[in-house]
Amino acid sequence: MPSIEIVVNHSVGLHARPAAEFVKTASSFPCDIQVCNLTTQGDPVNAKSILSVLTLGVNKGHCIRVDAEGEAAEQALSRIQELVESNFGEA
Repeated sequence: MPSIEIVVNHSVGLHARPAAEFVKTASSFPCDIQVCNLTTQGDPVNAKSILSVLTLGVNKGHCIRVDAEGEAAEQALSRIQELVESNFGEA
């Protein structure tokens, strides 16, 4: 299963608007996508569920792993990586 590891550098981590953008992006792909907080060693959760993503407690500087399986998995990971590395579209 393809996966990526990314450090979240947004000032609020993966909460509120960044989490909503993350879920929106993940939901736009037909594959199964899981995300886990490597920093806190949490269990993987469904990346298409806002409540699940919020429970990860990803703060600024935390490293996450995103796994994708199925149709368009590589494209999904690429787009999610772009989103996180662009600081969720914020300056």
